Amino acid sequence: MTALKIIFWVLLFIVFYANIGYGILLFILVRIKRIFRRRQTNPASGYEPEVTLFIAAYNEKDFVAEKIRNSMALEYPKNKLHMVWVTDGSDDGTPELLRQYEGIEVYHLDQRSGKIGAMNRGMKFVKTPVVVFCDANTMLGRESIRRIVNLFSDPKVGCVSGEKRIFSKEKDTAAGAGEGLYWKYESTLKKWDAELYSVVGAAGELFAIRTELYQEVERDTLLDDFIISLRVAQKGYTIQYDPDAYTIETASANVKEELKRKVRISAGGIQSVVRLRSLLNIFRYGTLSFQYISHRVLRWTLAPLSLLFMLITGVILALNEGLFAFGLYGIIFWMQVLFYLAALLGWYLENRAIRVKLLFVPYYFFIMNLSVFLGFRRYIKKSQSVNWERAKRG
Repeated sequence: MTALKIIFWVLLFIVFYANIGYGILLFILVRIKRIFRRRQTNPASGYEPEVTLFIAAYNEKDFVAEKIRNSMALEYPKNKLHMVWVTDGSDDGTPELLRQYEGIEVYHLDQRSGKIGAMNRGMKFVKTPVVVFCDANTMLGRESIRRIVNLFSDPKVGCVSGEKRIFSKEKDTAAGAGEGLYWKYESTLKKWDAELYSVVGAAGELFAIRTELYQEVERDTLLDDFIISLRVAQKGYTIQYDPDAYTIETASANVKEELKRKVRISAGGIQSVVRLRSLLNIFRYGTLSFQYISHRVLRWTLAPLSLLFMLITGVILALNEGLFAFGLYGIIFWMQVLFYLAALLGWYLENRAIRVKLLFVPYYFFIMNLSVFLGFRRYIKKSQSVNWERAKRG
């Protein structure tokens, strides 16, 4: 039983560290760094290189007008902001509609090759020193481009990630409330990651890189934003983050749609861990590897597995101790049972449109970890299409 107890506590530590512990440690490390670091100057506010706003779109006709209005209203010199749309495979009139607007470059192919295929092809037309990637269906904050570009005044910065904000409503579904809480927590971790050294991966809704650092990505890549940004970091540059450079979108319409999105991300995450395996070498990449493993790798690999095996080992230890004796392992076991029952109850009530926000967190946490197992199955079977099927939004 001693060996089993050691295994149980190791599993518990992995789950705790991957989801909460790293955030606590990061907070402490950032506070220590603030004590010893020299006073930093603010990024150069007068830095205004030419910028390309790059949008890879597939059948986004319904969003074109709003997106163009939003892009035209961005606070950045008009003669220095270029707009490039790549619409490979679109057959709903998106490219034809875009060509009606002046000052927009539209590159279209009838063949659909996925988002990364469009990005690889479209980047050949980008001539500006900085390129900003964003989605057609997300709206940017007015000063987002300005704030992103300012961070590039530091020559050590190779990539800048913006923030994805989830529009919340009072009557949010479990998906909406859970996704909103998740992104608030992620936003905090990104701010601390950037302050310690570098963010580990950019959000595809809004991120930018130095154009010269773009490296063509394999055509079957599922998380293009993640791979592109971390390959920039591998070259010795940092990924910085500005929460006031943001996009706004509504949450997934329901948990089924959110699960579909999470499964794809998980499959892409596992693919990324394999392709970026050199980044696991902490002796080569130092702090970047530490952040990458702590913030990303554990969540896509060991943490979900640890949850499963912790339940199995916990049952054995609780039975050995006496299931209703309520010793240490018995209490931990019953806490696990209550947590999963809360997640199950959240699912049950959600399907009946009865929303109890107290249950959204365990429900969403369960969905996140379930998606890793489903994503791993897709990755092994190679059944995840590179063509993005966007989740329905609320």
